[in-house]
Amino acid sequence: MSSTESTTGASVAETMQARLTAAFDVREIEVVDESEAHRGHAGYQEGGESHFRIRMRSGDLAGMSRIACHRNVHAALGEDIMSRIHALSLDLGT
Repeated sequence: MSSTESTTGASVAETMQARLTAAFDVREIEVVDESEAHRGHAGYQEGGESHFRIRMRSGDLAGMSRIACHRNVHAALGEDIMSRIHALSLDLGT
C-alpha cells in the first residue's frame, strides 16, 4: 500500500501499523492511540486519532542514527498521516 492510499474503514492506528509492517521487517510493533489522555490539550480532536505512541523493533533500523530512524518511520507513514496527527512518540530499536 502506498502512503497516499486510504484504507477504508481502518483506524489511523491500524493504517500506521499496516504501513510500518509493509515498509520494515518488523520483529515487534505496538501502535497506541493516546488521544484521550490529551483531552482538553492543544491538538486534541474530538473522536481521538490525534496523539500516538509507536514502539517498534526492526533490524532494518540497525546502524541508523536516531534522526534517520525517525525520518524513515515518518516517510513510511506518509504525508497524509503525518499531517493529520498532532503528536507522535517513537520508541524505536533493533
